[in-house]
Amino acid sequence: MSETQTFIDSARARWSKIDFLPGVELLPLAEPVPHGSVHLARLSTGTVIPPHTHPGDEFVYVLSGTIETGSTRCPAGTFWRTPAGTRQGPHVAVTDVQILTIRLGAMGPFDGA
Repeated sequence: MSETQTFIDSARARWSKIDFLPGVELLPLAEPVPHGSVHLARLSTGTVIPPHTHPGDEFVYVLSGTIETGSTRCPAGTFWRTPAGTRQGPHVAVTDVQILTIRLGAMGPFDGA
């Protein structure tokens, strides 16, 4: 049996809220590797994702708005890569922001979560 193309309209899709990260909504798009994800995330202005690590590489592209990660301000159009096991964050939404994330492994631990 062969796979078929799939399409997701992010404007009509059901976004999920994350209980331990208020102000964050996720829209899973694909699982490229076991426990990994390709997803969209929306963060409301002022939302903070605490420092954390992932056991796999992570790639992020800022689609709209501005987010700070660590001490780096990332406006729309910014791309960053975080190697597996690297402590990153906090991520702070300077404005309402939407990012596309590709994570090549499980979520990993968050400080304080």
